Amino acid sequence: MGKFDLKPGAHVHFMGLCGTAMASLAGLMKDRGYKVTGSDQNVYPPMSTQLERIGIPIMEGYKKENLEPRPDLVVVGNVITRNHEEARALLATDIPYTSLPQAMGEIVIAGRHSVVVAGTHGKTTTTSLLAWVAHECGLRPGFMIGGIPKNFARSYQSPLGDWFVIEGDEYDTAFFDKVPKFVHYKPRTAILTSVEFDHADIYEGLDAVKAAFARLLGLLPAEGGLLVANAEDANVASILGETKAKVVTFGLRQGDYRAKGITSTSTGVEFDVVARGEARGRLSVNLIGEYNIKNALAAFAAASELGWPLERVTEAIAGFQGVKRRQEIIGAPNDITVIEDFAHHPTAVKGTIEAVQARYPKGKVYSVFEARSATSRRNVFQDDYAAALSVAQALFLPPAFNQAGIPEEQRFSAEKLVADLRGGGTDVELCESIDEIVERIGARAKPGDAVLIMSNGGFGGIYEKLLNRLGGG
Repeated sequence: MGKFDLKPGAHVHFMGLCGTAMASLAGLMKDRGYKVTGSDQNVYPPMSTQLERIGIPIMEGYKKENLEPRPDLVVVGNVITRNHEEARALLATDIPYTSLPQAMGEIVIAGRHSVVVAGTHGKTTTTSLLAWVAHECGLRPGFMIGGIPKNFARSYQSPLGDWFVIEGDEYDTAFFDKVPKFVHYKPRTAILTSVEFDHADIYEGLDAVKAAFARLLGLLPAEGGLLVANAEDANVASILGETKAKVVTFGLRQGDYRAKGITSTSTGVEFDVVARGEARGRLSVNLIGEYNIKNALAAFAAASELGWPLERVTEAIAGFQGVKRRQEIIGAPNDITVIEDFAHHPTAVKGTIEAVQARYPKGKVYSVFEARSATSRRNVFQDDYAAALSVAQALFLPPAFNQAGIPEEQRFSAEKLVADLRGGGTDVELCESIDEIVERIGARAKPGDAVLIMSNGGFGGIYEKLLNRLGGG
């Protein structure tokens, strides 16, 4: 569908409700007074709890009965294929249906100034940070984020003003709309944090990924358009010619906006912002790692170029509390800090481990990595993971999550990874179950140590199990 004509109180049904973006759009539609229902399977927090909190019921499984009573519109998530029973039932009717990005662009973003934050890494944190900055600047923005910012406690907000800040995912839209999601988000301003190969299940290689991001850049208007781009990413630099919008760059050592005088604090880092050679103030950020310095710098650069009041921008960045599942401390039983993170691409995994190990220099950091994403369960990054995980002080690995449907010769091998890491001297243990990981960490960790758990899924409930074990439960 293109345009929408939903009457007040219309019934909108979401197929694949518990995806982060889907749950967010469902909340936005409920805020607009629509009746919202949805279906999913194998649900887990934080989206399941967010939906429960806002009163949207989850139908378990993709059954044809979920379309009764007949909805006025169905939003189909990208996890759905034509083979799902509910999708087959939908296609056999004349019920109008659309994708999440199409609905976002037409119904929610509409004519507002759309700020799209895109890139292989850092987009959730940067989107959350920029949404908070816009909020604190009094712009009454709407937003949709692929995570839950702690400053807002939910992943979306209905716009009351002329701004909408959205995380621009390069993954495809739906089985009937095979384009990157951000194509539908009507970008007027964009932040591009990084470009690397990812999503091996839909992209053939780096050139295809670059082409997707180039398409986003081409959508920015020549008049009034703005691109804020990472100056230190060669892949980003290679596609800047695709936009006619104004281009502003950022980086630690290169770019129009740079971070200087970086120092650690008790909660994160501080640094001076120098814009085109001119000092623009000192930023305090409650985040760690060079990549998060860049995320904060990107948000500051965008806000500055858009003319937002810099005093409020600086105060908002200092007050940013982070995002759930991004370097989130979920407990510290017996003075052993347990940190949850979403990292799954090799670059993000390496950067996260290094940042956490630098943060806890007096203890030992035990890293746990689950190969769960569509790409990490394939062997396309087999050697890259060996290089990324070799920086870990101690590492625990389970077998890859559910590799059914992936040809055997294309599957990631935890066994090979462990052999390669041991050959390089890494302290690594292969564990057959979540309980085995929990027990082995419990036997080794001491007060002052930290445990870093990296997964983009529920990871078999390891979080509560580990907290209980370390706490003596």
